[in-house]
Amino acid sequence: MAVLTYKGSQFMYDGEPIRILSGAIHYFRVVPDYWEDRLLKLKACGFNTVETYVPWNVHEPQPGRYCFEGMADLERFIRIAGDVGLHVIVRPSPYICAEWEFGGLPAWLLADDDIRLRCNDAKFLANVDRYYDVLLPKLKPLLSSGPIIAMQIENEYGSFGNDASYLRYLRDGMVERGMDVLLFTSDGPTDHMLQAGSVPGHLATVNFGSGTEGAFAKLREYQADEPLMCMEYWNGWFDHWGESHHTREAADVAVVFEEMLRAGASVNFYMFHGGTNFGFYNGANCQQKDQYEPTITSYDYDSLLSESGEPTAKFHAVRDLIARYSDEGLGEIVLPESKGTIAYGRVELNEQAPLLAQMDRISDPLHRTNPEPMEKLGQDYGFICYQTRISGPRERQELVVQEVHDRALVFVDGQFQGVLERGNPVLSVSFEVPPEGADLLILVENMGRINYGPYLRDPKGITEGVRHGFQFLYDWTVHCLPLTDLSGLQFSNVISEAINETVNEVQGPAFYRGEFNITDVRDTFLRLDNWTKGVVFVNEFNLGRYWSKGPQKTLYVPAPLLHEGENEIIVFELHQTADQAVTFVDTPDLG
Repeated sequence: MAVLTYKGSQFMYDGEPIRILSGAIHYFRVVPDYWEDRLLKLKACGFNTVETYVPWNVHEPQPGRYCFEGMADLERFIRIAGDVGLHVIVRPSPYICAEWEFGGLPAWLLADDDIRLRCNDAKFLANVDRYYDVLLPKLKPLLSSGPIIAMQIENEYGSFGNDASYLRYLRDGMVERGMDVLLFTSDGPTDHMLQAGSVPGHLATVNFGSGTEGAFAKLREYQADEPLMCMEYWNGWFDHWGESHHTREAADVAVVFEEMLRAGASVNFYMFHGGTNFGFYNGANCQQKDQYEPTITSYDYDSLLSESGEPTAKFHAVRDLIARYSDEGLGEIVLPESKGTIAYGRVELNEQAPLLAQMDRISDPLHRTNPEPMEKLGQDYGFICYQTRISGPRERQELVVQEVHDRALVFVDGQFQGVLERGNPVLSVSFEVPPEGADLLILVENMGRINYGPYLRDPKGITEGVRHGFQFLYDWTVHCLPLTDLSGLQFSNVISEAINETVNEVQGPAFYRGEFNITDVRDTFLRLDNWTKGVVFVNEFNLGRYWSKGPQKTLYVPAPLLHEGENEIIVFELHQTADQAVTFVDTPDLG
């Protein structure tokens, strides 16, 4: 049985020396029809290994309810990797970071205020054990006699905590469940991270994007003889909404990579192919309490393959280096045939369904004394709406939502009053109440739970009270709006109703629907130049969020989501659009 081990500073596989040249591809960010294509391109670039995280929130969306089908079919992804001749590194830590929603932790953990995350907490570990009892037996047949050569114990734990007993518990749980492959940890190359994140007796690796000599020197202080490995070589970077798009020159990536090769190190490129944060799965950063930064939908990462899977300049620069340091060379490059992209052009969205008038069609009302957060109501993602009645008359006073996670639209008697946004103290809403009283409605968007740092515990919706002036407001009707099923919506035709003068331009959140007919099914990109902020569904698949503040200007639409003939598109717009149409183009625009 072939096993990955090491002798001194040299990795050994089946008794022979091996340098691990790995690239990260997250199966949960790529439609399954494209898994083989991306893996073949990884191999064609000269890599011998693929690495992937395993997101707990994808595989156990509700306690005791598991999903391993479709984009969650981890076993199929690993088998395809083995079939094309790649080794696999699996990182099934309860926490993965990865700019993924809540760092991969399931949102339902937050329904229990007593659970303490990522430590030796009995309630937290009971949930981990139940999940591992299902997950790890699926991986066992794919271990050393299969493609999996190594597994991670926990992810960058030294950046978060220092509970050594927690790390030992995870390690012991893997061993007891038969994970008889090389186990490792990965952390930043600093003293406090390596001290708290490593597990004695197991390989420690480091993560960095530059500064090779210093990073490996620091690792050597804690691990004098074992193999050197950069488990995450950050050759690109991710974007937050409202920032500029991150790029890095291919030549610079190649220089740092060659430094690692000269040092005799193994390396995992993070990312080789980034993919897409489809649906509501983007994460967010928050290193300081008032600096909430949600990640965009694209996870292109400026990596070796573009978001749509095309080789970039980095691909060729890295391949040339691998070939130069290879004993046998790589020969002529052979890539899977590309179908290319296509511009389907303009699509009119002639049907509309205002949200506030149709909430009862897609959500059952709940009644609560206080405006409770999503997790307390069994909701993970999407939007949540809070309504209450205020008696009058009352003078103009500020509406205070003491904790809004993350962005709220405020309406009084159906009229839009303004936006409240987490970490943005400039925005405020105030209103007076007429003698007959007024209906207050607050629509809150979960823009992605924090995936890294000290504020990982990140409940969504309204997490504390709501005040008009200094008076707390009670007696709320709540609608959970995960937008997983839109079949209850009743659309009306914009054009016919406009002719009958029964409708004006929609004010506030609304769904807009259209159809487009195609014969040539290929990848495409969706532009929403005249729209403000919202979510797009194509053939009932949630493509993800758009926002006019950028940097991202297009949404990637993989061909497997489309089909010959009629296709449906629904745009959920939170504000307004100047043109009820979208455009399919053949080129991405990430800013």
